[in-house]
Amino acid sequence: MLLARFFPFLSWFRLVTKDTIKADLIAGFTGAVIVLPQGVAFAAIAGLPPEYGLYTAMITPIVAALFGSSRHLISGPTTAISIVLFTTVSQHAEPGSPEFISLVLTVTFLAGVYQLGFGLARLGSLVNFVSHTVIIGFTAGAALLIVTSQIKHVLGVEVPRGESFIHTWGDVFSQLGSINEYVFFIATATLIVALMMKRYLPRLPNLLIALVAGSFLALMFNTQETGIMLVGEIPAHLPPLSMPDFSFATIKQLAPGAFAVALLGLIEAVSISRAVAAKSNQRIDSNQEFVGQGLSNIVGSFFSSYAGSGSFTRSGINYTAGAKTPMSAIFAAVMLMLIVVLIAPLTAYLPVAAMGGVILIVAYNLIEFKHIRLILKNSKSESSILITTFLATLFLDLEFAIYMGVLLSLVLFLAKTSTPNIPTLGIDFDEVENKRTLVNIQKKPVKQCPQLKIIRVDMSVYFGSLNHIQNRIHKISENERIYTILIIGSRMNFLDLSGAEMLVQEHRRLKKLGGGLYFCDLNGEVYEFAARTCFISHIGNHHFFDSKKEAISAIYHILDRDICQTCQQLAFRECN
Repeated sequence: MLLARFFPFLSWFRLVTKDTIKADLIAGFTGAVIVLPQGVAFAAIAGLPPEYGLYTAMITPIVAALFGSSRHLISGPTTAISIVLFTTVSQHAEPGSPEFISLVLTVTFLAGVYQLGFGLARLGSLVNFVSHTVIIGFTAGAALLIVTSQIKHVLGVEVPRGESFIHTWGDVFSQLGSINEYVFFIATATLIVALMMKRYLPRLPNLLIALVAGSFLALMFNTQETGIMLVGEIPAHLPPLSMPDFSFATIKQLAPGAFAVALLGLIEAVSISRAVAAKSNQRIDSNQEFVGQGLSNIVGSFFSSYAGSGSFTRSGINYTAGAKTPMSAIFAAVMLMLIVVLIAPLTAYLPVAAMGGVILIVAYNLIEFKHIRLILKNSKSESSILITTFLATLFLDLEFAIYMGVLLSLVLFLAKTSTPNIPTLGIDFDEVENKRTLVNIQKKPVKQCPQLKIIRVDMSVYFGSLNHIQNRIHKISENERIYTILIIGSRMNFLDLSGAEMLVQEHRRLKKLGGGLYFCDLNGEVYEFAARTCFISHIGNHHFFDSKKEAISAIYHILDRDICQTCQQLAFRECN
C-alpha cells in the first residue's frame, strides 16, 4: 500500500491483461496518429521547431500515465500552454533560437517543480475553488490569439513579430491588397480538406490527411518563385538530452511566468481527467494528478520536451477508442516514436501555409460555443468571469489573464459563501401523523412564536460570513424585539474561531436583553470544535441540544408567561 502511494502505477498494473493490452494498443495507435499533426502545430504556436512538439508528445504522456491517477488522461503539448509559453519567453529571446529553446525548457522545469510541490503539499482540492469558466474564457481568448499569430502564414503577408492583438490585425488589414494567392490557396485548401474529412470520414485522421494534401499542392508550384515557405525536415531521432538554464538570474526572470504555466496546466489536467472519469466511473485523486503532471514536466525538461498538460481531444478519443488502462498513453508515445523515425524526412515538403490552415481549425475547436452560450444565458457571476478572462487574455499579458480569472473566480466564491442563506423556520403540525416538523416560512406560512425566533444557517460560520450572520441576528432583536433565538445547525458545515467568538458576543448581548442564543442539531465536527475552543462553556451547556423537540421544550419553559397568557399564535404543542 505504501509502495502504491509513491508508485501509483503499481495499483493499476495488476489490471493489465491480454484483453486490455489489445484494447490499449488500438487506442494508442489512434492517439499517435492524431498527435502527429497536433504536436507539430502546437510547437509552431509555442515558437519552437516542430520536433519539440513531438518530443513532448513522446515523453510527457509516459511519465504522467505512470504517476497520475487517471486511466484515460493523455498528457502532452496543448494549445493554451503553448501560447502562454510563447508570450512568456518571447519577451526574453527570439522565438526558435537556441536561447529561446533553453528558456522554454527552464520554464518547463520550474512549472513542474511548482506542480510537484502542490501535489506533495496535498493542495489538489484548491482546483475545486477555480471556476471552469476561467478556462473557457481563457481558451476562447487564446484561440483568437492563435488565429492572430497564424493569419500572416495563411495570407502570406509580413507582420512584425511581437505585435499586440490590435496592431497585428491593423497590419493585416493594411496589406489585404498584397495577399500571396498561392499561400492563401494552399492554406484554404488544407482547411477545406480537413473539414470535409471530419464531416464525411470522421474515423480517419483528418488533420494528417489535410497536411498531406497541402504538401502535394505545394509540390505543384515552385516554392521559391511563389514564396511558399516550408517547415523543413524534422530530425528522425528520439528526444535528445537537454539541460534547462539553472542560473539564478534566469530562474528569477522566468519564475512568475512558470507559475502561470503550472497553474493553467493543473487546472486543465484535473478538469479534463474529471470530465473523462465521469464517463468511466473512475475516482480521480487531484493530489496524485498534480504529482504526475509535475514529474512529467520535470523529466520532460531534460529530454527536449516543453510544458504539457492533459489534452481534452486526445483524452476523449482515447476513452472512445476503448482504452482500459494508462498503458494506452504509453503505447501512443512509443508508436509516435516509431512513426517519427520513419516519416520525419517527409516534413521537408510540408508548407507553413498548410500548417496555418490546420492551426486555424485547432483554434476554432478550442472555443466552447455551447458552454459560452449557456453561461451568458444563465449566470451573471460566471458571465463576468468569462468576459473578464476573455478580454484580459486578448489585451493583457497571458499569465496576468490567468491570475485575474482565478482571482475573480475566488472572489465570487468567497462572496457567495460570505452570505449564507438563513431562513426563518416555523412549526408545521401534521394532525394525521401526529408529528411536527420545522419548515421554511417562505415556503409555507405557519404560526410563529412572538418570543422565540428559530433560524437555520445553511453554510459555514467563518470570518467571511460572520458579518452577514451578525446582521441577521441584530435585525431579529432590533426590528422584531425577539431576544431568544434558536439556531438549527444541521446544515452548518464549518465553524471557525472568528465565527465562534461572534456567536459568544451576540449571546452575551441578547442575554442582557433577557434572551440568548440556543443551538441544536450541530454536526459532529462543528460540535467537537465548539467544545475544544470553549465556545460551549462560554455560552453554557444548557444552551445546546441534540434534537429540536428537546430544544423547544426546554426553551418554552423559560419564556415570559405574561406574554404567553395573551398569545394567540399557539405555535408549539406546549402552548396547549
